[in-house]
Amino acid sequence: MKSERAVTCAIAVAWGLVIAVGAYAVVRAIQRVVYPDPNPAALVWSAHAGFFWRAWTVSYLGGIAAFVAFFVARGRTAAAARALAPAIAIAAGLLALQSAFLP
Repeated sequence: MKSERAVTCAIAVAWGLVIAVGAYAVVRAIQRVVYPDPNPAALVWSAHAGFFWRAWTVSYLGGIAAFVAFFVARGRTAAAARALAPAIAIAAGLLALQSAFLP
């Protein structure tokens, strides 16, 4: 019973990390398109560090996703684990596209 709960927790954490990575790519792409970065040569100081805000935002989102994934995967650990492989590929693809086209 305890080992099954540990496996479910591990799968939920993995889902949270995958969602956070995919969400980072989406949030960065939206931010790049909607709010372009200012010219660093003209900017002396800014209280807003975009990377840290994005990182905290997607970390929060990943935590929520892990919490939800724990309850979804409780009786279906094998299916949740199998679904991780395509999810990892999608998140990696999103991050690669964002890095290549909207750095």
